[in-house]
Amino acid sequence: MFGKLTLFRRGLALSAVSYLGYEAYNSISHAAVVHASVKVEEIIEQADYLYGSGETKKLYQLLTQHKNSEDAEILWRLARASRDLAQLTSTSAEEKKQLVYEALEYAKKALEKNESSFAVHKWYAICISDVGDYEGIKTKIANAYVIKEHFQKAIELNPKDATSIHLMGIWCYSFAEMPWYQSKIAAMLFAAPPSSTYEEALSYFHKAEEVDPNFYSKNLLLLGKTYLKLNNRKMALLWLTKTRDYPAHTEEDKQVGKIIIVIM
Repeated sequence: MFGKLTLFRRGLALSAVSYLGYEAYNSISHAAVVHASVKVEEIIEQADYLYGSGETKKLYQLLTQHKNSEDAEILWRLARASRDLAQLTSTSAEEKKQLVYEALEYAKKALEKNESSFAVHKWYAICISDVGDYEGIKTKIANAYVIKEHFQKAIELNPKDATSIHLMGIWCYSFAEMPWYQSKIAAMLFAAPPSSTYEEALSYFHKAEEVDPNFYSKNLLLLGKTYLKLNNRKMALLWLTKTRDYPAHTEEDKQVGKIIIVIM
């Protein structure tokens, strides 16, 4: 009888230890999740600060430390940082190509992790477009369908993102002004090659301005250039003047300013 009682008490003791161990495990696991969440938020906060400050190289260095992350918000920012580094004039042609393909891999991984993020779709489309510059006209045209699909998905997920709308406008503009020989190649390779019109491009550029007025010097420039293509010189002059008067905050703004001098 006492033997059974001892075994019963020992069982209770073991159960208590097991329960306490389980609670401790739960507590530690929860703390680890919270800590990981806080860490991701801190990384994103640092990354956004560096991006806003134009610290391209520092941003890339920060985010490459987390290239194995499973978080889509970190990964699409890393894709953007890789691409931005590739765009710097100080980056060699060989490094640029490597960074362009690297950016696409990060964007692809981000898309696998989260298909509900408009930013992921936007940067995936941008990165595919960049890679097309290295893979020939056939691949570039084939990629155009994918690029359009992801820009449209980005707009669907966030109709207030002026940049996605602007990029869809660029897509339309690019195919509206496609050289005749490329159009001929496209028609030979695809039953229904991608196509668009200047009117369609114009609607996207205007929509981007409605969503976020004066958000981007290049959108103003393309409004002016598209009106020129449509032989509406009055409206072209209006938007090109706005472009000329746009304060140059970035290197791209300065480049746009130089283009305006040539056009006007």
